[in-house]
Amino acid sequence: MFGWAVGAPLALLATVFAISNRQWVALDLWPVPIDLSLPLFLAVLVPLGLGLAGGATLAWLAAAPARRRALEQQRRIESLERQLGAVRGRPDGG
Repeated sequence: MFGWAVGAPLALLATVFAISNRQWVALDLWPVPIDLSLPLFLAVLVPLGLGLAGGATLAWLAAAPARRRALEQQRRIESLERQLGAVRGRPDGG
C-alpha cells in the first residue's frame, strides 16, 4: 500500500513534467564528439531513472550478505525445531 501511496503521485508528477517539457534541446557530450537532440523530459527523466535503477541495484547487492545470513539462520531454526519435536515425541519423556 505504501508503494502505491508514494509511486502513484510520483508517476503523475513525471507524466505532468513530460507533457509540460516536450521542447527539444541539444546536448553536447564533451569531450566525446556526440551531439544529441532530444526532448527535455527525456534529458531529465532518463538519467533520473538510470540513477534510481543503479542505486536500487547497489542496495540489493549490498544487502546480499544479510539475506544470506537470514536464510542460514532460518534453516538452522527449522532444523532445531525438528530436533526438538523429535526429542519431545520420545515415549520415555526424554
